[in-house]
Amino acid sequence: MYEPNVVGDWQEYDEHAGLRVRVHGLEASEPPRGRDDAAEGLTYFTVRVTVENRGGRHSTIHLEDGQIDVRVGPDGESAFIDWRNSQFIEGFDVYPLRRATAVLYAAAPEASLSLVDVQIQLRVDDDWADRRLWAGGIGLQEGAVQTASGREGLAHQVSNFLRDQAEEGTA
Repeated sequence: MYEPNVVGDWQEYDEHAGLRVRVHGLEASEPPRGRDDAAEGLTYFTVRVTVENRGGRHSTIHLEDGQIDVRVGPDGESAFIDWRNSQFIEGFDVYPLRRATAVLYAAAPEASLSLVDVQIQLRVDDDWADRRLWAGGIGLQEGAVQTASGREGLAHQVSNFLRDQAEEGTA
């Protein structure tokens, strides 16, 4: 069974030796050039996608429109992507031991931001890499109830159990 990466994890690409990607920097943030009118009533957030080359030769990286999909909430609704404020990687040569980062601005209802999924399909040297998924969230309060399923739900239950056990032991 395929499991998503957690926001902040690196994902290596077998078909492109030494190349790895991560989605990170998921946080509430206002766009630098002002809000888009279509995002009226939505909460803005930013996500960073970093591509790192640990291989022996350079790779030309493309991470543009349509290669990043952001879904929010338990039903996986599409987030509004603010293409005007976002910064993409468009045909950039990433040399060994170097990185390139794309910054994406998106917006969604604030209540949906506790569950954010980001899917990336990187293009390397005119070849399409497999799609990869990262899961995370914004604004989770410690001890808040989360209605996630699968691995995230179990992790939340274990975290609550361990926190409860630590509190009992210190009293």
